[in-house]
Amino acid sequence: MQQPQDLNGWVAHLGAAEIPVLKHTARALEKLLADEDHLNARSIAHVVSSDPLMTVKLLRYLQANKRHSQTQELVQVEQAIMMMGFGTFFREVPASPVVEDVLHDHLVALVHLLHTVRRAQRSAQYAFDWALLLHDLHAEEVRISTLLTYLAEMLMWCFNPVPMLEIRKRQDADKSLRSASVQEEVLGFKGIDLQRELATEWHLPGLLLNLTNPALASTPRVQNVMLAVNLARHSANGWDDAALPDDYRDIGALLRIEPEKVKALVGGDQLIPAAKP
Repeated sequence: MQQPQDLNGWVAHLGAAEIPVLKHTARALEKLLADEDHLNARSIAHVVSSDPLMTVKLLRYLQANKRHSQTQELVQVEQAIMMMGFGTFFREVPASPVVEDVLHDHLVALVHLLHTVRRAQRSAQYAFDWALLLHDLHAEEVRISTLLTYLAEMLMWCFNPVPMLEIRKRQDADKSLRSASVQEEVLGFKGIDLQRELATEWHLPGLLLNLTNPALASTPRVQNVMLAVNLARHSANGWDDAALPDDYRDIGALLRIEPEKVKALVGGDQLIPAAKP
């Protein structure tokens, strides 16, 4: 199949594509399905919401099959699975294909994808913890939105690995290059524009769309997500990364605690390498 050539083409292509999931997710769900004693909405939701690709696959299905009487968006995975029923979930939102098979011939791209997934997972956990500290009544929406912050990038690694590797190659060769500029040169559009279009077209959580709106950058919930994303990205380089002190200061301002307390809270007082996928 010929690859799309522009932003609109990619939005349409991804909208029709079967989103792959992590092999670990497929295996864990298969194991649950065979174990009636541990098969429940919570156990399924735990597996699904640990995988950003499986999560967006479920949310996209829910939007496409939304009841007319449903007035609120479902962003709580456990609630969604309870409403669907286990049979419908396993039948209509299959944990296939798996990314390890999709990228079998692009192993370097697979490594980059898995690193991106790991950053998304860590970001989501930070943001959720801070949302609870801030008494956010919609902490789960914060967590899901943060988990999907890298959605466009992850999907492009899955479906367009060669240009994505070219982008990474250029940035590795020149650290001063801005991501948006290189993306526009290689892909013909910016990643943030694809992210915005997918969030809109697939009716993903409103907070995810707010992240791309500069006018909302100073709101607490957007700050929470972006600070979590920054912390996960910088700490992935190791807990001695030069950008981390600024992260601790900004997070402290959000949570109204001292930067040193933030450092202890997130584990930055342990000078150990960040976890790798």
